[in-house]
Amino acid sequence: MSCSQRVPLTEEIKKEYELDADNMKKVQFYTSSQIILQRSVKNGSQEISQDGKLVVNENKQEDRLIINPSTKCIFEKFGDKGEVFIRFEVGPGKTLKFAVRQNQTNGKYYLVADWKPEKGGEVQYGNETFYANSASGNAFLMVSVKKLKKTKRKDRVVKGIKV
Repeated sequence: MSCSQRVPLTEEIKKEYELDADNMKKVQFYTSSQIILQRSVKNGSQEISQDGKLVVNENKQEDRLIINPSTKCIFEKFGDKGEVFIRFEVGPGKTLKFAVRQNQTNGKYYLVADWKPEKGGEVQYGNETFYANSASGNAFLMVSVKKLKKTKRKDRVVKGIKV
């Protein structure tokens, strides 16, 4: 009988399963909840039209990257402080950093961002700056743990001995 369940990646899990860099590359990781990254680029110009009116031209481009709950991802590398860099797609810099929070005792690896008021959590993804919404800060890494349980039973009826 085999049973698989997803559990948070913790320091305890890493120690129990001896997850060094080589072994981490063999593990399938998942996100616990949705991560939304967004960025916007504004371009604009001001000029005077031929009929003497002031013309303001503004363009805004918004990019949103949505990583849904249970999205599969892989280990890329360990950081200097034990954080893990996780890859979600192929391409340079397409990783996010997860680490254990100092004020948390549960040992889970949460999304790391530089939180700024009004903007959200600043992260680098694909060599560009994005901002994670506040709910994304609750996202942590999960792994599938499969427990194998095998029972082999052999029955034998004893007939007894006669004198």
